[in-house]
Amino acid sequence: MPDQKHTNRLAGESSPYLLQHAHNPVDWQPWDDEALARSRDEDKPILLSIGYSACHWCHVMERESFENEAIARLMNEHFVSIKVDREERPDLDQIYMNAVQMMTGHGGWPLTVFLTPDLIPFYGGTYFPPEDRHNIPGFPRVLLGVAQAYRADPEGVTQTASSLLGELRRMSAACESNAALDVELIDNAVRALSRSYDPRHGGFGSAPKFPAAQSMELLLRAHARNGDENALRMVTETCRKMAEGGIYDQLGGGFHRYSTDARWLVPHFEKMLYDNAQLARLYLHVWQLTKDDFSRRVAEETFEYVAREMTDASGGFYSTQDADSEGVEGKFFVWSRAEIARLLGEDDAALLSAYYGVSDEGNFEGENILNVTRDAGTVARESGVTVGRLREAVERGRRVLCEARERRVKPARDEKMIAAWNGMMLASFAEAAAALERDDFRAVAERNADFILDSLRDGERLLHVFKDGRAKHHAFLDDYACVASALLTLYETTGTPRWLEASLALTETMIGEFWDAEDGGFFYTGASGERLIVRHKDFFDNATPSGNSVAADLLLRLSALTENEGYARKAVTVFRLTRDAAERYPSAFGCLLSALDFHLSTPKEIVIVGGASDDATRALRREVWSRFLPNKIVAESHSDDEGASKIVPLLRERNPIGGRPTAYVCENYACQQPVSDPRHLAAQLDAPAAKGARRQG
Repeated sequence: MPDQKHTNRLAGESSPYLLQHAHNPVDWQPWDDEALARSRDEDKPILLSIGYSACHWCHVMERESFENEAIARLMNEHFVSIKVDREERPDLDQIYMNAVQMMTGHGGWPLTVFLTPDLIPFYGGTYFPPEDRHNIPGFPRVLLGVAQAYRADPEGVTQTASSLLGELRRMSAACESNAALDVELIDNAVRALSRSYDPRHGGFGSAPKFPAAQSMELLLRAHARNGDENALRMVTETCRKMAEGGIYDQLGGGFHRYSTDARWLVPHFEKMLYDNAQLARLYLHVWQLTKDDFSRRVAEETFEYVAREMTDASGGFYSTQDADSEGVEGKFFVWSRAEIARLLGEDDAALLSAYYGVSDEGNFEGENILNVTRDAGTVARESGVTVGRLREAVERGRRVLCEARERRVKPARDEKMIAAWNGMMLASFAEAAAALERDDFRAVAERNADFILDSLRDGERLLHVFKDGRAKHHAFLDDYACVASALLTLYETTGTPRWLEASLALTETMIGEFWDAEDGGFFYTGASGERLIVRHKDFFDNATPSGNSVAADLLLRLSALTENEGYARKAVTVFRLTRDAAERYPSAFGCLLSALDFHLSTPKEIVIVGGASDDATRALRREVWSRFLPNKIVAESHSDDEGASKIVPLLRERNPIGGRPTAYVCENYACQQPVSDPRHLAAQLDAPAAKGARRQG
């Protein structure tokens, strides 16, 4: 155990991850001017350690090495040791992760990288054990070797650092392609996903398996575009397999980070806000397409989990829930057969156990991860009961087990609120509120929007993170893009003009701060942000979509709504900068290719005019949002608010017909007859696009 009397400079930080290390015997520093100056003044290399609070192996390395007095002495003697929360400083994480991947061929967290006092990396890796193990050098040997190299071979260190810096700068360079921007790029991605699809368990590739929400959104668009049934099948099968597996919390709702196996059984148990934002919206879209009650239930349970477990009293959304409780990964989520019998009684326990694959020997380290192994009809038949009796036992059992689980020690929760992730969740709640007619979801969305605009801004500029009553760090590109996009979605689903005005204001600031006027595309860090060794551009979609992808989609939607062609031109520039890479690595551009699909379409332009709370207005709104129409823009004009018509040309001279709420649908520079009957609106929305309507770039 660390000496609780020892306190380092991390004790003054707000990040839960940094605070976890505040009593290590290591003389940790936060990344700030004082720490960087100390490295220069003492001519000591920097040992930069980057992780996050829900990272299991980060906790392991802390226990094994950072709480070890002998290892801490080596670190304190030879290095200025700086600890960074990657969720607070994704700009640092991206630069130094790229460097370690170049040096070692792989990356991950904890990230361990050694820098010169000029902040240039020259050696690094990820997890190091406390002694040599499994062909991995022990951390003390690494520390002594790096310290010796820095003192004895400064020329070699400088040469390595200079070479890496050159490669890091080249990584951000991208040239515009002159090749066509056409649907073949999207079709190529669909073919690539088909080749990697797992027909037995769903998903793409083999273990470990990540929930590829962005790729599946692209497949849904492919189905919507040309009726590709295989694309839809890959999504629906994967979504069912995931939601029946252990990666989904069968009791409390919400998804864990990823599955360690191919069949979605054993997850890495942390829960990330950004995963649940993307997956809840994906299941919502599957429901819009199929009207499958299963998909709707999973979507609603995931939203309800976030509202219940991950939402602050201020309206902000928390970042993560840890994988561990009481120092054991997954302990909060697993069950023994005996405990279930004690809580439910033998009859109901037998039925629930049969449905959720519970056994005496367990499926995870002697315990059971609940997962649906067979359909309810099969389980009921084999158990000699009706399906109704089985469902009754399962639903009662879920309630009882949930109540019992609440009495356990919960996993730690990282309660910092990150702008980009809040934006992603806000957009999902806003769309779900309209599609499912859930006023409670709308209230969550609007409170979150108020929180962001009130607490995560400094004047016109957005800030990246909020914790303990204080916002800090200049926001990054994905913060601006995700929040502005979410506010636009909130406007489309509510018709409240101030959300559109806020979206436009943030978009203009984003362009001024991040747009590269010389070579095109958006930098990840803003012009007013901290100067680092590289000002890079992030184009690849990873666990979260890249800022350039979200920005391109945002600019296209705003361009269609406001008729600002300058926005669309910037989006096309992003497509041209990434076109060749997207052709070679389509699975890394799911969000970007979805934005391209919007660009190549002729979006439906939908206007609803009428009282905001009028039942007839709600009926028209229901027709719009209950179906999967990814390439659309929606504008509402309420009889008591004319503000939006000043910004949105579509709203001008659009009036209720005969005093009744009215919908207008336009596409490809032509408008259909205004309608007040929801059935007539449904027919217009379901009509296929005119032939030849799709564009090329």
